[in-house]
Amino acid sequence: MATEVETSPREAEVLELVGAHLSNAEIAARLCISVRTVESHVSSLLRKLEVPDRRALAQRAPQPAGTGPAQPAPVLPDPLTSFIGRVSERAVLSEQIRTHRQVTALGPGGVGKTRLALAVATQAAGDYGDGVWFVDLVPVTDPGMIATAVAGALGLGEPPGRDMSASVVAALADRHALLVLDNCEHVADGVALFLERLLVACPRLTVLATSRTRLMVPFERVYPVPPLSLTVDGGSDAVALFMERAAAAGRPLDPPPLDQVVSICERLDGMALAIELAAARYPALGLDGIAAALSHPLRMLTGGSRADERHRSVRAALDWSHALLEPADRALLRRVSVFVAPFTAAAAAEVTGSEEGLVADGLARLTEQSLLTVTASPGGTEYRALETIRQYGMERLAEAGELVDARSRHLRWCLTRAAGLETVRADWRARFDLVADDLRAALAWAADLPEQRADAYQLARHLAELTFTRNLVGESQRHYEQAAALATDPTATASLLRQASAVAGCRTIGDDMYRLRRAAADAARAGGDTAGAAADLASAATIAFRFSPTFLRLPPREEALALIAEARESAGDDPAARAAVALAEAAVVADAFGAAQGPPGNAVPETIARAERAVELARRTGDPLAESAALDALTGAQSWAGDTFATATTARRRITILSSLPITPAGTHELIDALGIVAEADLGTGEVPGARRWARQLADHPSLAEAGDRATCRLLMVDALAGNVDEVLTGGVRFLDSWRRAGSSAWSLLRPAVAGVAMIHGLRGDQDARREWQEILDRLDTPPERAYGYGAVFDAILLLHRGQAAEALERLAPEPRQVWKWVTWIWHHWYVALRAEAAVLAGTPDARDRAAEARTIVAGNPVSAAIVERAEALLNGDQKALLATADAFDTAGCRYQSARTMVLAGGRHAERGAALLADLGLAPMAPALPPGSRTRS
Repeated sequence: MATEVETSPREAEVLELVGAHLSNAEIAARLCISVRTVESHVSSLLRKLEVPDRRALAQRAPQPAGTGPAQPAPVLPDPLTSFIGRVSERAVLSEQIRTHRQVTALGPGGVGKTRLALAVATQAAGDYGDGVWFVDLVPVTDPGMIATAVAGALGLGEPPGRDMSASVVAALADRHALLVLDNCEHVADGVALFLERLLVACPRLTVLATSRTRLMVPFERVYPVPPLSLTVDGGSDAVALFMERAAAAGRPLDPPPLDQVVSICERLDGMALAIELAAARYPALGLDGIAAALSHPLRMLTGGSRADERHRSVRAALDWSHALLEPADRALLRRVSVFVAPFTAAAAAEVTGSEEGLVADGLARLTEQSLLTVTASPGGTEYRALETIRQYGMERLAEAGELVDARSRHLRWCLTRAAGLETVRADWRARFDLVADDLRAALAWAADLPEQRADAYQLARHLAELTFTRNLVGESQRHYEQAAALATDPTATASLLRQASAVAGCRTIGDDMYRLRRAAADAARAGGDTAGAAADLASAATIAFRFSPTFLRLPPREEALALIAEARESAGDDPAARAAVALAEAAVVADAFGAAQGPPGNAVPETIARAERAVELARRTGDPLAESAALDALTGAQSWAGDTFATATTARRRITILSSLPITPAGTHELIDALGIVAEADLGTGEVPGARRWARQLADHPSLAEAGDRATCRLLMVDALAGNVDEVLTGGVRFLDSWRRAGSSAWSLLRPAVAGVAMIHGLRGDQDARREWQEILDRLDTPPERAYGYGAVFDAILLLHRGQAAEALERLAPEPRQVWKWVTWIWHHWYVALRAEAAVLAGTPDARDRAAEARTIVAGNPVSAAIVERAEALLNGDQKALLATADAFDTAGCRYQSARTMVLAGGRHAERGAALLADLGLAPMAPALPPGSRTRS
């Protein structure tokens, strides 16, 4: 210390002021002596204290009161609310201030820059021996007053005649400290000049700044503060913040509806301020109210208890940023706000009507002000405004009287992009996804404006086709209907409504198919197309009969018959109309036969004749879709006639016709239907691998991506009968999830799949799971098909597995000829074969006769024939024949039936069969054989 060496009083005064980091001139002015005298005293002190330079001399000086920082402990604002999450962001920013002397936490207003900087500064305080200081620059309006604000935070007085920047530099020259400068954007130029001087003179000082714009100094390290994380996996900071602030507002979310909260946070782009303000409204609005109010976020996101007026609403935060912009940049911000998806400078130039180079320069400035985000993509640099900023820009656009012009330009840009997409092949999906939201937004604006009707029509038509190709079938149907409503030509209206009906068919919504086809008939009639109207009326009637299982409210039979009568009168000699009427008439006959409660009688020949006539007339039109529909009617007639193999052959003909057609709504609908029918037909003939192949193709069809239950139902049915346990369990999860999301509809084609999954759980011995699926099956109603078709088959398989042969026979009690074939069609061979086996295992006197009759019926069916052969082998005690059926089942793709055969064989074969069942994940089998019928092992 200075007291350890003899110094004069004047030298002591000079040493104290050197310790305060004053210059020689400042010391001379303070002590009223010459600069040369100060230099002499400094030289003397260097010699006496044996130090090499002025910096070392300053370290030997006592600290004068009022000339240095008031305290080394952190001088940071005390947060009024808890800090949520940001673990990775804190780690990255902490590392940056350890390795860089000046870091700027950059981001738009409300993203959470200040809270993050405070959290990092608090965490890092122990690393800075001389203190951490926080300076809020919001009150500073004059760049020349920045040093004064910093000096005030440091506890420095204002010495007379001395520059405040020099005082700050002198105070921090040798300090190992962290200085946090908050909210620099409005005085960024002044901050930059101040920091250049400060950091050059203070080598141990680190500065952490927060700003909406870069400070643009050479040594600046920028850390873009991201929005709060939105993913639920691993914990969502956005959701956690919403939950905590909602609880603080007096209404905790218990249990937390995560999907709804995530959706709200996503719409708020993960912006911390917006999430806090939304959560504060939760007690009054609830989640549904917040979601609805977010259509006008700037109006809803107000309030809060922030001392800083800028953060009392999102609008106030944006007003602050907007006021900092030059007029040209304000104009650009509001004009590009019409884009709802990322856009390029070229797109912005086209929509704003400006030169691309000038636009690119302006976009860069807006990005530097944190009003746009920028990303690199294969298509070039892309810009995007967060949703709240975009809506703010839209308000400013309206205030400037530029809304209609900007929207119109954007609409024309969207039309050009949409038309171009229809000719693009490479990267089509990615290109569509880039502009899809803009196309939707442009259409939503234009659709209600009479002066924009022509463009809105074109865009709706484009979007209908594009979204269908993109497999967004629900949206596609809406746009086809929208385009039909906007069309001014009745012929175009009718065509679009037919397309909409076909898309509804892809979605398996019969009510919409019927409604839209009738509407198409009205439009065709209004346009003078009588034949077209007749074809539409006949098609609507066909839909009511052909796709009746897909209806929630099936139209009365009399209504459908009236449509056919009207179509018949209007068809004239038009080939397409006559073919449509013939198909409708075939559907009526088939429906009448199906509704008959008793033997088919003469209805079968008539049904086949009607269907064959429909096929012939459809073939003459040269329309493969019409021919496919007629072949479907023939498939139904053949199945009702009990001709299982002809049914499968006709079903495969449909696939051949449809497989090479271009992708259209009508073609896709026919193909989806044909895949379902051919899968069932192959299953009915015992072609299990083929059935599974078609069912797999159907389950994977992209147009059914929105309908997992309807997509997987045939595959579940096939896998259940094949014994593919793992596939059933996995597919059952997808099925159940989709079914519940779709509102747990009672769609009849789902019932066999549910029954099959319930059977598999029964075979596994999982009674709780089986009970759950049985309850679902009960909710789907109990039609005759469950009693005599799929229900009887699946129940019988489970009962036989449990050794309850008598109960299985009772479940299959009706004679096959007494069961309506329209109920059992694909199940007919399975029903007959299992009935024969149940009779043998139950030891009925007529078992041999039943087996012989069954053998005749199922001849040519590899699976059902093997079941009957197994029954006869058991009856005859013929082990060789019995074991041969195991190989037949393996070849046919029925692993369960093969394992069952081994168990029935007894002895060492039974042990192998039990092991095979265990490998499948099934419970042990309990064979029930009459005395003396067990074969020798």
